[in-house]
Amino acid sequence: MNQPSITADKNILERSRNHRNPRTARAVRETRDRLQSSKLQNPKFSGELLSSYLRTASISTLVMPLLVVLSTGFGLILFDEQRLIGWAAITLAAYAIQALLVKRASSGQPSQRDIASRERYLIAVHAVTGVCWGAFAYTECLQCTMNYYVFYKGVVLLIAIAATAMSSFALRRLPLLFFAVPLCILYLAGSSLMDTIEMSVLALLISACALFLFVSNRLFGLQLELLSIQSEKDWLIAELETAKSMSDEARRRAEEANLAKSRFLASMSHELRTPLNAILGFSEVMRNEVLGPMENETYKEYASDIFRSGDHLLHLINEILDLSRIEAGRYHLKEDLVNLVELVSECIHMVDIKARNKDIAITRQFERVLPKVWLDEKSMRQVVINLLSNAVKFTPNGGAITLKVGWTAGGGQYVSVTDNGPGIPEEEIPIVLSAFGQGSIAIKSAEQGTGLGLPIVQAILAEHGGQFVLKSRLRHGTEATAILPRNRVQVDTPSIKTPDTDKIRRRKFA
Repeated sequence: MNQPSITADKNILERSRNHRNPRTARAVRETRDRLQSSKLQNPKFSGELLSSYLRTASISTLVMPLLVVLSTGFGLILFDEQRLIGWAAITLAAYAIQALLVKRASSGQPSQRDIASRERYLIAVHAVTGVCWGAFAYTECLQCTMNYYVFYKGVVLLIAIAATAMSSFALRRLPLLFFAVPLCILYLAGSSLMDTIEMSVLALLISACALFLFVSNRLFGLQLELLSIQSEKDWLIAELETAKSMSDEARRRAEEANLAKSRFLASMSHELRTPLNAILGFSEVMRNEVLGPMENETYKEYASDIFRSGDHLLHLINEILDLSRIEAGRYHLKEDLVNLVELVSECIHMVDIKARNKDIAITRQFERVLPKVWLDEKSMRQVVINLLSNAVKFTPNGGAITLKVGWTAGGGQYVSVTDNGPGIPEEEIPIVLSAFGQGSIAIKSAEQGTGLGLPIVQAILAEHGGQFVLKSRLRHGTEATAILPRNRVQVDTPSIKTPDTDKIRRRKFA
C-alpha cells in the first residue's frame, strides 16, 4: 500500500477546517445588531446621519456667507442701511466658526461619545447663526417711506430658511432652532407696528417655516429608510459572503475526501485482485475436477457457486477501480487508430449468446465507409459492451435491439444502441447516470447491477472528449448514444501529384 500518499491525504483532510472570515463574521454581527435596534436611537445610524450632515454643511458654510454678503450689499445699495455692515461682520464670524467646527467634526473616526458631543456644539453654533438672522429681522429702515424694506427682509429670510432647511435636514433638531429664533424676534420686533404688510410677511414666513420643517422631516425619514436599506443590503452581502465561504470550504473538503477515496481505491487494485484471483483459480480447479473427480456432487456445486460469486465480485471490483482511477486522474488512454464498425461487430459476438437465449433480434445499421478514429480500443470496447449488456438485460424476451454506427452532424462518429424495453422515467435519468445509481425498473428486475456501467461509459467518453446521451420513454424503450468528436476522426490527406518530368523538359526545350 502507498503509505506516503495516504499520509498526504490525511494531512490534507486535517488542514481542511470549517472557518469563517473574521471580518465577514464581524460585519454580519454588527449589521444584525444595527437592524434589530431602533432606527432613531441606533448609534450606527447616528454616525452616518452626522456624516451626511457634515457633507452638506461643508457646502452650506460657503453658500450662507455669500448670502450674507449679497444681502448686505443690496441693503446698502437699495436702502443705505449702514447698520447691516456690523450685522454682516458678526454673522460672517459666526459662519466662520461653524465652518471650523464642521471641518473639525469631519476629521477622524468619532466614537459614540464624540458623535453626541459634536452634535451638541453643531446645534449650538446653528443657534448662534439663528440669533444673527434674528438680528437681521430686527433691523428697521428709518428713512424708508414705503414697506419695501419689509419685503426685502422677508425675501432674504425666506432664502436663508430654505437653504438651512435643505442643508441640515440630517439633524432634525437644527432647522427647528434656526427657524424659531429669527421668527420670534421678527414677531416681537413688529408687534408695536403690526400693519397689514408686516402681518402678510410674517404669515408667509411662518407658512414657509412649516413647509420646510415638513420637508426636512420627510427628508430625514427618507434618509433613515435609505440607511436601513443600505444596512439590509450590507447584511445580505455579508451573509452571502459567509455562505459562499462556507460553501467553498465544504466543497473543497468534499473534493479532497473524494480524491482521497479515489486514491485509496485505485491503490488497492493489487491487494484486492491477488486473493480474488487465487479464489477464482482454486474454485475453477475444483469445479473442473482437474486433480481428480469429486465424489460428492454437493461440493462440486459449491465450487461452481464460489467461482460465479468470485467472478461477479471481480467484475464489481474492476468497475469500482475503473471509476476510481478516472476520478483520481490516473486513467490514461492508450490511443490508436481503430475502425469503429469492426470494434462494434466484435462486441456483438460477446453478447450474442445471451441475446439468443432471450430470443432478442439485434439489427445492425452501419455506415458503409467510415474512416478510423483515434481512441483507446480497450476502453471503447468496454463502452460498447456495457451499452449492449444493458440493452440485452432490460429487453424482454422476443424483443429487438437496433445498433447504429455512423456520422454525427458535426463530423464525428457515434455508436447508438436502441432497445424496446420498459424504458426509464425522465426524472430517473440523472439518477441512472450517477455512480451506484439505479432506476426503479432496475431495482425491480431480477438482474440487478452495480449501477456503475453508465457512469463509467460517461467518464470514458469524457476522457475522449466525447459525449454520452441517454434518451428514454417509459414503456417505449431506451436509446443510448456514445459520441466521439470530430478531432478524433482520421483525416485522409490527398496525395500530392508530382508533375511529369518529361513533359516539363519538353516544354522547356520546345
